[in-house]
Amino acid sequence: MSQPTQKSKGGSHRRLLSRMLVLTGVVALSAPAFLSEVAHAADETMRVGVLIPGSKTDKGWMESGYDGVVAAEKEFGPKLKTQIIENINYADMEQALTNLASKNQLVIGVGGQTQAAVLKIAKRFPNVKFSIVGGSKGESMPPNVAGYDVKQAEIAFVAGAAAAMLTKTNAVSYTGGMEIPSIVNAGKEFGNGARYINPKIKYFESYTGDFDNVAKAREATAAAIAQGADVHYHILNLGLRGLEQAAKEKNTHVIGSYTDRCGTDPLYVAYSITGVGFQAQYAIEQLEKGTWQPGYKPFGLAMGPKASGIAVCQSTPAMDAKLKQIEQDILSGKIKVSEG
Repeated sequence: MSQPTQKSKGGSHRRLLSRMLVLTGVVALSAPAFLSEVAHAADETMRVGVLIPGSKTDKGWMESGYDGVVAAEKEFGPKLKTQIIENINYADMEQALTNLASKNQLVIGVGGQTQAAVLKIAKRFPNVKFSIVGGSKGESMPPNVAGYDVKQAEIAFVAGAAAAMLTKTNAVSYTGGMEIPSIVNAGKEFGNGARYINPKIKYFESYTGDFDNVAKAREATAAAIAQGADVHYHILNLGLRGLEQAAKEKNTHVIGSYTDRCGTDPLYVAYSITGVGFQAQYAIEQLEKGTWQPGYKPFGLAMGPKASGIAVCQSTPAMDAKLKQIEQDILSGKIKVSEG
């Protein structure tokens, strides 16, 4: 009696297995449509990688770029997923960019110092878009790379004019990091702007060779102060800490860069706005709209006050009018400034 029962169970198992196979087949047939919907939903999430070579809390270029990414995150909410790598030295940039490019649709390099590595890595990832905040015009770019020129030389000229109006000793200084064309041109035009207001003003210019070297920035600023400078401008990252230390010790003042923070620190008498964050946010907005374009794009004064401008913390109507006229003369070509 036991054998027929086993056959019955075996038949039951075969029928159950048959039904399971039929059901599995139905699921299999419907799976592509279901998976395509999931894939479509995933495609609607923007994936953006950001390389910040310095510190995102440097009160300078890097923090401004980071602020722009944060603004985009608030603008797009869960639609935007970001991956940020910060504090990367030059030797490790290619590896960091490779990491970002393998996981994201758009990669943003915050700073012209990322350009050489971006141009190299972009060729290996032709389907990934790359935007360089602070990209220069000189080099030809692959068809998946955009270079956004903040045109620091323009606003440095205006900052120099403001410094000449603010100084009490008729002496001003500029400290740059790496001695690369865009940083050197900014220093040159800061001096030109100061002399535009006062041809006899003393101007001291120095470079530390490193945007983040606090000790060298402090030393350079102290040397300028010893020669009479009482208003200081810069293109530095963490090196700004050294400039601030020297200025505080001798009761001199600073014109900050990148973002208007008037009222937050009495050490600062003005800020130049160079739109680093504006450009980072711009790149992400263009990706979302489907209007992202490769190639060189100049920003600067022509793109409006969010991209470039000057904020004097305790200004006068006459000073504001003079600085506005200088901006207009730069835009019209009446005042010629360097590229970059």
